[in-house]
Amino acid sequence: MSEEITVLVVDDEERIRRLLKMYLEREGYVVEEAENGVQALDMALEKDYHCILLDLMMPEKDGVAVATELRETKMTPIIMLTAKGEEANRVEGFEAGADDYIVKPFSPREVVLRVKAILRRSAAYSPISNSTASKDLVVFPHLTIDHDAHRVTADGVEVNLTPKEYELLYFLAKAPDKVFDREHLLKEVWHYDFFGDLRTVDTHVKRLREKLNRVSESAAKMIVTVWGVGYKFEVGNE
Repeated sequence: MSEEITVLVVDDEERIRRLLKMYLEREGYVVEEAENGVQALDMALEKDYHCILLDLMMPEKDGVAVATELRETKMTPIIMLTAKGEEANRVEGFEAGADDYIVKPFSPREVVLRVKAILRRSAAYSPISNSTASKDLVVFPHLTIDHDAHRVTADGVEVNLTPKEYELLYFLAKAPDKVFDREHLLKEVWHYDFFGDLRTVDTHVKRLREKLNRVSESAAKMIVTVWGVGYKFEVGNE
Protein backbone atom coordinates (compact mmCIF):
# COMPACT_ATOMS: atom_id res chain seq x y z
CA MET A 1 0.00 0.00 0.00
CA SER A 2 1.19 3.54 -0.75
CA GLU A 3 0.15 4.76 2.70
CA GLU A 4 -0.75 3.23 6.01
CA ILE A 5 -4.48 2.66 6.38
CA THR A 6 -5.51 3.17 9.98
CA VAL A 7 -8.62 1.65 11.54
CA LEU A 8 -9.94 2.42 15.02
CA VAL A 9 -11.69 -0.51 16.72
CA VAL A 10 -13.99 0.52 19.57
CA ASP A 11 -15.56 -2.10 21.84
CA ASP A 12 -15.73 -2.60 25.59
CA GLU A 13 -15.03 -6.33 25.13
CA GLU A 14 -11.30 -6.96 24.84
CA ARG A 15 -11.73 -10.30 23.06
CA ILE A 16 -13.69 -8.65 20.26
CA ARG A 17 -11.09 -5.91 19.87
CA ARG A 18 -8.28 -8.47 19.72
CA LEU A 19 -10.12 -10.64 17.20
CA LEU A 20 -10.85 -7.73 14.86
CA LYS A 21 -7.35 -6.36 15.28
CA MET A 22 -5.84 -9.71 14.29
CA TYR A 23 -7.92 -10.06 11.13
CA LEU A 24 -7.48 -6.44 10.05
CA GLU A 25 -3.74 -6.49 10.60
CA ARG A 26 -3.53 -9.55 8.37
CA GLU A 27 -4.81 -7.29 5.58
CA GLY A 28 -2.04 -4.79 6.25
CA TYR A 29 -4.10 -2.21 8.15
CA VAL A 30 -2.76 -0.37 11.18
CA VAL A 31 -5.25 -0.96 13.99
CA GLU A 32 -5.72 1.09 17.15
CA GLU A 33 -8.12 0.27 19.96
CA ALA A 34 -10.45 2.09 22.32
CA GLU A 35 -12.37 0.39 25.12
CA ASN A 36 -15.08 3.00 25.67
CA GLY A 37 -16.82 5.86 23.94
CA VAL A 38 -15.00 8.65 25.76
CA GLN A 39 -11.60 7.28 24.79
CA ALA A 40 -12.79 6.61 21.23
CA LEU A 41 -14.05 10.16 20.72
CA ASP A 42 -10.82 11.67 22.03
CA MET A 43 -8.78 9.48 19.68
CA ALA A 44 -11.03 10.08 16.66
CA LEU A 45 -10.94 13.85 17.12
CA GLU A 46 -7.18 13.85 17.61
CA LYS A 47 -6.32 11.69 14.60
CA ASP A 48 -7.75 11.14 11.11
CA TYR A 49 -8.62 7.45 10.83
CA HIS A 50 -9.64 5.89 7.54
CA CYS A 51 -12.44 3.90 9.18
CA ILE A 52 -13.93 3.39 12.66
CA LEU A 53 -15.54 0.15 13.86
CA LEU A 54 -17.78 1.42 16.64
CA ASP A 55 -19.69 -0.69 19.17
CA LEU A 56 -23.19 0.65 19.76
CA MET A 57 -23.70 -0.21 23.42
CA MET A 58 -20.82 0.87 25.68
CA PRO A 59 -20.41 2.34 29.15
CA GLU A 60 -19.71 6.05 29.71
CA LYS A 61 -20.62 7.12 26.16
CA ASP A 62 -22.43 4.89 23.66
CA GLY A 63 -21.80 4.62 19.94
CA VAL A 64 -24.66 6.94 18.98
CA ALA A 65 -23.26 9.73 21.17
CA VAL A 66 -19.76 9.19 19.76
CA ALA A 67 -20.99 9.28 16.16
CA THR A 68 -23.13 12.36 16.77
CA GLU A 69 -20.26 14.36 18.26
CA LEU A 70 -17.76 13.14 15.68
CA ARG A 71 -20.02 14.14 12.79
CA GLU A 72 -19.92 17.76 13.96
CA THR A 73 -16.38 18.04 12.62
CA LYS A 74 -15.41 14.86 10.74
CA MET A 75 -16.76 12.60 7.98
CA THR A 76 -14.72 9.52 8.93
CA PRO A 77 -16.50 6.36 7.71
CA ILE A 78 -18.19 4.60 10.65
CA ILE A 79 -19.30 0.97 10.77
CA MET A 80 -21.51 0.34 13.79
CA LEU A 81 -21.31 -2.97 15.65
CA THR A 82 -24.70 -3.91 17.10
CA ALA A 83 -26.45 -6.80 18.85
CA LYS A 84 -29.45 -8.48 17.24
CA GLY A 85 -31.97 -7.02 19.68
CA GLU A 86 -30.98 -3.41 19.04
CA GLU A 87 -32.85 -2.68 15.80
CA ALA A 88 -34.26 0.64 16.99
CA ASN A 89 -30.80 1.64 18.17
CA ARG A 90 -29.34 0.77 14.78
CA VAL A 91 -31.69 3.23 13.12
CA GLU A 92 -30.68 5.80 15.71
CA GLY A 93 -27.06 5.03 14.82
CA PHE A 94 -27.70 5.76 11.14
CA GLU A 95 -29.38 9.02 12.09
CA ALA A 96 -26.27 9.91 14.09
CA GLY A 97 -24.11 9.42 11.00
CA ALA A 98 -23.07 5.77 10.82
CA ASP A 99 -22.43 4.53 7.27
CA ASP A 100 -22.97 0.83 7.84
CA TYR A 101 -23.66 -1.70 10.56
CA ILE A 102 -22.71 -5.26 11.38
CA VAL A 103 -24.81 -7.45 13.67
CA LYS A 104 -23.21 -9.47 16.47
CA PRO A 105 -22.29 -12.27 16.46
CA PHE A 106 -20.41 -11.66 13.23
CA SER A 107 -17.79 -13.33 11.09
CA PRO A 108 -14.45 -11.49 11.28
CA ARG A 109 -14.02 -12.17 7.57
CA GLU A 110 -17.28 -10.34 6.90
CA VAL A 111 -16.02 -7.39 8.91
CA VAL A 112 -12.86 -7.29 6.82
CA LEU A 113 -14.90 -7.32 3.61
CA ARG A 114 -17.12 -4.51 4.86
CA VAL A 115 -14.08 -2.44 5.83
CA LYS A 116 -12.49 -3.01 2.44
CA ALA A 117 -15.70 -2.00 0.69
CA ILE A 118 -16.12 1.22 2.65
CA LEU A 119 -12.47 2.13 2.18
CA ARG A 120 -12.70 1.62 -1.57
CA ARG A 121 -15.59 4.02 -1.70
CA SER A 122 -14.11 6.57 0.66
CA ALA A 123 -12.31 9.65 -0.61
CA ALA A 124 -9.92 9.26 2.33
CA TYR A 125 -8.75 5.93 0.95
CA SER A 126 -8.69 6.95 -2.71
CA PRO A 127 -6.92 10.26 -3.19
CA ILE A 128 -7.56 11.60 -6.66
CA SER A 129 -4.73 12.20 -9.07
CA ASN A 130 -4.62 15.68 -10.56
CA SER A 131 -3.21 14.26 -13.78
CA THR A 132 -6.51 12.90 -15.04
CA ALA A 133 -7.33 14.31 -18.45
CA SER A 134 -11.04 14.78 -17.80
CA LYS A 135 -13.19 15.01 -14.72
CA ASP A 136 -16.21 12.88 -13.95
CA LEU A 137 -18.82 15.56 -13.29
CA VAL A 138 -22.58 15.30 -12.82
CA VAL A 139 -23.99 18.80 -13.24
CA PHE A 140 -27.51 20.12 -12.62
CA PRO A 141 -28.80 23.70 -12.19
CA HIS A 142 -28.51 23.64 -8.39
CA LEU A 143 -26.18 20.70 -7.79
CA THR A 144 -22.77 19.54 -9.01
CA ILE A 145 -21.11 16.22 -8.16
CA ASP A 146 -17.38 15.94 -8.83
CA HIS A 147 -17.01 12.18 -8.69
CA ASP A 148 -13.23 12.27 -9.09
CA ALA A 149 -12.89 14.32 -5.92
CA HIS A 150 -16.00 12.94 -4.18
CA ARG A 151 -17.12 16.56 -3.80
CA VAL A 152 -20.69 17.85 -3.83
CA THR A 153 -21.63 21.51 -4.20
CA ALA A 154 -25.15 22.94 -3.99
CA ASP A 155 -25.62 26.44 -5.40
CA GLY A 156 -21.85 26.84 -5.24
CA VAL A 157 -21.50 25.79 -1.59
CA GLU A 158 -19.69 22.55 -0.73
CA VAL A 159 -21.78 19.98 1.17
CA ASN A 160 -20.00 17.60 3.53
CA LEU A 161 -21.42 14.10 3.16
CA THR A 162 -20.51 10.77 4.67
CA PRO A 163 -19.31 8.14 2.16
CA LYS A 164 -22.68 6.39 2.18
CA GLU A 165 -24.65 9.61 1.79
CA TYR A 166 -22.44 10.51 -1.14
CA GLU A 167 -22.89 7.11 -2.78
CA LEU A 168 -26.66 7.33 -2.44
CA LEU A 169 -26.80 10.80 -3.98
CA TYR A 170 -24.46 9.85 -6.81
CA PHE A 171 -26.42 6.69 -7.63
CA LEU A 172 -29.72 8.58 -7.81
CA ALA A 173 -28.27 11.52 -9.73
CA LYS A 174 -26.74 9.26 -12.39
CA ALA A 175 -30.26 8.20 -13.39
CA PRO A 176 -32.47 11.33 -13.25
CA ASP A 177 -36.22 10.76 -13.00
CA LYS A 178 -35.82 6.99 -12.59
CA VAL A 179 -37.66 5.59 -9.58
CA PHE A 180 -35.79 3.09 -7.38
CA ASP A 181 -37.47 1.06 -4.67
CA ARG A 182 -35.78 0.68 -1.31
CA GLU A 183 -34.77 -2.94 -1.91
CA HIS A 184 -32.93 -1.95 -5.10
CA LEU A 185 -31.15 0.92 -3.37
CA LEU A 186 -30.03 -1.39 -0.55
CA LYS A 187 -28.59 -3.80 -3.08
CA GLU A 188 -26.90 -1.25 -5.31
CA VAL A 189 -25.67 1.29 -2.77
CA TRP A 190 -24.99 -0.96 0.22
CA HIS A 191 -24.05 -3.97 -1.93
CA TYR A 192 -25.84 -6.48 0.27
CA ASP A 193 -29.31 -7.15 1.61
CA PHE A 194 -30.52 -5.81 4.93
CA PHE A 195 -33.22 -8.44 5.18
CA GLY A 196 -36.12 -6.03 5.30
CA ASP A 197 -34.52 -3.19 7.27
CA LEU A 198 -35.69 -0.64 4.71
CA ARG A 199 -35.50 2.22 7.19
CA THR A 200 -31.78 2.29 6.43
CA VAL A 201 -32.58 3.96 3.11
CA ASP A 202 -35.16 6.30 4.62
CA THR A 203 -32.72 7.46 7.29
CA HIS A 204 -29.97 8.22 4.79
CA VAL A 205 -32.36 10.07 2.47
CA LYS A 206 -33.54 12.16 5.42
CA ARG A 207 -29.98 13.09 6.41
CA LEU A 208 -29.02 13.79 2.81
CA ARG A 209 -31.95 16.14 2.31
CA GLU A 210 -31.23 17.94 5.57
CA LYS A 211 -27.62 18.57 4.60
CA LEU A 212 -28.52 19.80 1.12
CA ASN A 213 -31.31 21.98 2.48
CA ARG A 214 -28.90 23.82 4.75
CA VAL A 215 -27.30 25.40 1.69
CA SER A 216 -29.86 24.96 -1.10
CA GLU A 217 -33.56 24.23 -0.76
CA SER A 218 -33.72 23.69 -4.53
CA ALA A 219 -31.05 20.97 -4.40
CA ALA A 220 -32.79 19.22 -1.51
CA LYS A 221 -36.06 19.14 -3.45
CA MET A 222 -34.39 17.15 -6.22
CA ILE A 223 -34.56 14.03 -4.06
CA VAL A 224 -38.21 13.08 -4.39
CA THR A 225 -40.21 10.48 -2.47
CA VAL A 226 -42.44 8.34 -4.66
CA TRP A 227 -44.99 7.16 -2.12
CA GLY A 228 -45.42 3.41 -1.93
CA VAL A 229 -42.41 2.82 -4.17
CA GLY A 230 -39.17 4.54 -3.22
CA TYR A 231 -37.13 7.53 -4.36
CA LYS A 232 -35.93 9.32 -7.46
CA PHE A 233 -33.72 12.25 -8.40
CA GLU A 234 -35.94 14.75 -10.18
CA VAL A 235 -34.67 17.61 -12.32
CA GLY A 236 -36.74 20.72 -12.93
CA ASN A 237 -39.35 20.09 -10.24
CA GLU A 238 -39.52 23.68 -9.04
